[in-house]
Amino acid sequence: MRRTYLGLGIGELAAALVFTIIASVLVAPRLESASDVAALWSALLPLLVILIQAGTYWLAARRWVHLRPMPSAWATAYRVFRITDVAVLAIGLVGVFVWWPDGLGTTLLVLAVWLFGVIEYVNYFVVRLSYPVGRWFTEVWQWRTPRLVQDLRHAARER
Repeated sequence: MRRTYLGLGIGELAAALVFTIIASVLVAPRLESASDVAALWSALLPLLVILIQAGTYWLAARRWVHLRPMPSAWATAYRVFRITDVAVLAIGLVGVFVWWPDGLGTTLLVLAVWLFGVIEYVNYFVVRLSYPVGRWFTEVWQWRTPRLVQDLRHAARER
């Protein structure tokens, strides 16, 4: 499990870095207006926050999963994230509307980025959505509890 969690943690942090680089170097310079760029970052920042939290969780969880409950300080932090991430997503969406992109392609890109942030939030705090490609269609409908939520529940029981 430690190796799996290491891969998941590094993968989420790498994804955050890659999204940041792509947005900064490839996408933002090609957008037509400053409001398009602001809309892009309004959509992207919540996703980055969630990916960084997720990567940090997986790396930290290597120390306790299958050994002991999640430490209370970590559990408290992730309970707070569970609430504040909703606010961060909402603020990001408000930013998208304030700086509504001009073109259809940019609008679809910005909305897709924001929606991906919502999907990541759901995957970590509501219901597990990530499975291997070959098993995704059969397993996603089982509505499994995400590992992070299991850790939070276990930590609460151990208090």
